[in-house]
Amino acid sequence: MDLLAEYRRATMYFETGDPSGAARLLEPIVEAEPDNASVRQLLARAYFQSAQLARAEEQLRTLVQRDPSDHYAHHVLGRTLERVGRPEEALRHLRIAAAMYAENDDYRIALERVETRVGGRR
Repeated sequence: MDLLAEYRRATMYFETGDPSGAARLLEPIVEAEPDNASVRQLLARAYFQSAQLARAEEQLRTLVQRDPSDHYAHHVLGRTLERVGRPEEALRHLRIAAAMYAENDDYRIALERVETRVGGRR
């Protein structure tokens, strides 16, 4: 299997609105290249976009564990936890992402939404 060609194909699927198709292509790539953060991130995003939220959470937790400074992984993990109805857990990751990249409006908006939902508890 040409991993680079498959990754490019998966990216095309994702960008054209077929996250499930992208995930199917990315799964064997992540299996073959488990330390490739870019591939794992795209797989997590594909799972998130196709509402395979438990799978997205698993990939995102791996990314955050391997690189705690990955603000985007924290943000998407927070959004995933929010979508599955665990806003208190989401809040931690959204706060980390917003603190690391304060200029990002999407991070700020997500954080404010979840803080409002949980009553701003710390």
